[in-house]
Amino acid sequence: MKRVVILGSTGSIGTQTLDIVRQHPDDLKVVGLAAAKNGWALLDQAQQFDVKRAVLFDERAAAEFDLPGGMDAMIELATADDVDIVVVSVAGVIGLRPTIEAIRAGKHIALASKEVLVAAGEIVMPLVREHGVRMTPIDSEHSALFQCLQGYTADQIDSLILTASGGPFRGRKRAELAEITVEQALNHPTWRMGGKITIDSATLMNKGLETIEAKWLFGVEIEQTEVVIHPQSIVHSFAKFRDGSVLGQLGWPDMRLPIQYALLYPERKPNELPPWNPVDTPTLTFEPVDHETFPAIQLAREAARIGGTMPCVFNAANEEAANAFLRGELGFLAISSTVEAVMSEHQPEPATLESLLATDAWARETLRAKME
Repeated sequence: MKRVVILGSTGSIGTQTLDIVRQHPDDLKVVGLAAAKNGWALLDQAQQFDVKRAVLFDERAAAEFDLPGGMDAMIELATADDVDIVVVSVAGVIGLRPTIEAIRAGKHIALASKEVLVAAGEIVMPLVREHGVRMTPIDSEHSALFQCLQGYTADQIDSLILTASGGPFRGRKRAELAEITVEQALNHPTWRMGGKITIDSATLMNKGLETIEAKWLFGVEIEQTEVVIHPQSIVHSFAKFRDGSVLGQLGWPDMRLPIQYALLYPERKPNELPPWNPVDTPTLTFEPVDHETFPAIQLAREAARIGGTMPCVFNAANEEAANAFLRGELGFLAISSTVEAVMSEHQPEPATLESLLATDAWARETLRAKME
């Protein structure tokens, strides 16, 4: 029985994690839940799963619901003695400190929050190695790579090829995207996700973030990461080896399978998910990325090459820009261009927890200032 804490339990990944727990009651037990400020949903989950410890990050909401609140409460939850696995699926860098402290406490990390490694991979992965903990990725692309790389070492890898659906604007040119609405951008062709990650998929920012995350998870250089467009979302990523062999992981676009693998690794248990069959999707296609129309991946690669605090700027500025677009305060094309403008003003520093948190705040403030 693995005892699980879920940071971000009321979001898309959190609720799907609870679905996997329901399917494996003999293997998984939830012992703690944390959300940002949705107290009603959190308390309902706690009742359903008989969880005694529930935390809200927002201290005002926590006081309203008479629950522990704030960063210290999240850290205490993630480091408790009776916890085996911490699922990190909170938005933004608020997941960084709980993740670091959970690693130091020897917990297995099931990671869904891109921000942890994008902003802080330079300090997080050395801690993972130092404390001998396991970090299993939940993102479908990184789960696919994790599965394909079992038994292989970084020096055997030629490249990691992440697949992208192309989002709702695949095939369009830059001039056609000037008047894109929020409703159009949220109409993803294959995945059902939260608002910010859906916008990231439309801009291909999600693939930029994922290339940086892959660099840290699998110990490769950013130049060894590639992205191809795969509209059917059946092949979740490829690993290409130095001898020319290529392995891929295939399945329906359903996040519950990578969540299950992350929680139960290295076991593979039966579940209620529909299995994929090759004859159900006889035509799988692949296309190059149009980097002129979608410059986000190139921005991410530049941030990773510079290193230090620059990936943190890329991540924070993008989060602010995507949310501004969702609020109708920024145009679709301005998401990438404004992120680039913020990056151009940053003087990178060595990555430490303190410098990263300060940089995150600086990048958000700078982007907001550019919108005034």
